[in-house]
Amino acid sequence: MKVAIYGAGSLGTILGAYIQKGGVDVDLITRNQEHVDALNKNGAHIVGTVDFVQKVSAMTPDEMKDKYDLIILATKQMENNKTIPKLLNYLKDDGVITTIQNGMPELNIIDLIGEDKVIGCVVEWGATRKEAGVSELTSKEDSMSFEIGRIDGKITEKVKEVASVLELMCPVVISENFVGSRFSKILINSSFSGMSTALGATFGEVAENEKSRIALQGIIKEAIDISKEANIKIPEVQGMDIVKLLDYNNDEEKKKSFEIIPLIIKNHAKLEASMLQDIRRGRKTEIDYINGVIKELGEKYNIKTPYNNKTIEIIKEIEKGNKKAEFKNIEEYNNI
Repeated sequence: MKVAIYGAGSLGTILGAYIQKGGVDVDLITRNQEHVDALNKNGAHIVGTVDFVQKVSAMTPDEMKDKYDLIILATKQMENNKTIPKLLNYLKDDGVITTIQNGMPELNIIDLIGEDKVIGCVVEWGATRKEAGVSELTSKEDSMSFEIGRIDGKITEKVKEVASVLELMCPVVISENFVGSRFSKILINSSFSGMSTALGATFGEVAENEKSRIALQGIIKEAIDISKEANIKIPEVQGMDIVKLLDYNNDEEKKKSFEIIPLIIKNHAKLEASMLQDIRRGRKTEIDYINGVIKELGEKYNIKTPYNNKTIEIIKEIEKGNKKAEFKNIEEYNNI
């Protein structure tokens, strides 16, 4: 199988290193020439909870020539309408695109290239770019997983082939309820990633502080209420029933939910949201494709989402340069 990772930033670089290490040739494709040069010269250096160097093949999009059986898409969603049609030129007739993007990008990509060429993937681990050629794995190896599937829930041979590639890094769950899997990731990203970005903090720091945990709990509850109204079944995440653990209907259940939040994120406590990394590099975030999904669904199903909406508001102001990503932004949630 010939594999490409398009948009090989921190996440894509780490995944590519593991795939190559597992014996499958993969091309890492990124516009960052400095990163390409470092990868080709020194290999991919993966640090953090692991430490190894893997020889890899890297190139810029302009250098692409081959056609691939599998293209793993790791760019920002706002580029999809331009990127996907171009990638078709490098996809074999029976090839597929697997998106590891945040939010729920599959629906848009299906509109562009058809359902049979799209397999979604939920990533349950985190990464940070350190420098050219060096990426940090911020999750423990024994806590990592992927969940993949099609929007229609069919488990095809192509789905199994993609799973076999991703298993070179960590366990893969093939889901017949991929919409539910996607929504569970949106729940986690809108809460932990949203708050991490708004406050300039790690997931663990956000979960430990009582004020930020109140906002976290609020966003999580808003997402769970939407899932019930939309009839979306949220599956277990790495063996944890998120709804059972974090939903509440009375004060006692709310207190238990509040206390358990730091425990459910402990294996990923060092993570910083990719959106926060974008802010630090002066880039626009994917807030519209993460917390924006919760806002839109809340409006559709008449579920109020004040904690989620406040997070969007703060991050938009940070993008404009009117605020900094810092913990004092938590005071913005006081009147909710």
